[in-house]
Amino acid sequence: MSGETRRPIISGNWKMHQNHYEAIQFVQKLAYLISKEDHDAVDVTIHPPFTDLRSVQTLIDADRLHMQLGAQNCHWEDRGAFTGEIAPPFLAKLGTKYVICGHSERRDMFDETDEVVRRKVVAVIAHGMTPILCVGETLVEREAGQTLDKVLGQVRSGVSGLAPEQVAALVVAYEPIWAIGTGRSATSFDAQEVCGAIRREVAVLAGAPAGASVRIQYGGSVKAANIADLMTQPDIDGALVGGASLDPDEFARIIQYRLHVEPS
Repeated sequence: MSGETRRPIISGNWKMHQNHYEAIQFVQKLAYLISKEDHDAVDVTIHPPFTDLRSVQTLIDADRLHMQLGAQNCHWEDRGAFTGEIAPPFLAKLGTKYVICGHSERRDMFDETDEVVRRKVVAVIAHGMTPILCVGETLVEREAGQTLDKVLGQVRSGVSGLAPEQVAALVVAYEPIWAIGTGRSATSFDAQEVCGAIRREVAVLAGAPAGASVRIQYGGSVKAANIADLMTQPDIDGALVGGASLDPDEFARIIQYRLHVEPS
């Protein structure tokens, strides 16, 4: 399977922004800006805060929008004494299709280990949703030449114990920590180098069909100005978009990246 046959996926991670009123307005405006042709070409997932999920889900269902609802995080247990946490079956009941697992902010600020992230990946799959497994290195690790050691180690842990077909259905997001929220972005060449290494590692771990099928996103100061260049790379199948996904006009332009790709 080539990069041309893997369906592109653009995900908007709103982080701790947008109350449910703002979320409704955002989704309505985004729906106006993107066309059926856009949805035919690209999967669009939006990941609002937990308090917005029901409002966004109701709007998506009522207006029959083609966006897919995503969550930013979850616990790995179905129930229990975990005050403040959200169980995977709660998300599944809301029609959530994608769940971000192991975002760098979760790993760094909330001390999520590779093992915690692995448990979340397993739990998300168990409830019929698709994990977006996030991996990435710090600036210190990058400057020390440890990027691939760090990233591929996270990949190995994240898919450990999964069946090949489960790995094939994953989304892996390479998000260099030094690029998130800084305005800095990896060059398309650097991003491709790491995403290509991820694909090769998945093929070693789960077989060539899984390596060919897994979708790999790039995340880290993605915006309309650089998305087209990133998406021309053979192993980049989409983007996990942070700050730029909070502006519906900018996010729409990112989704419509194909209109700005120079013909080869």
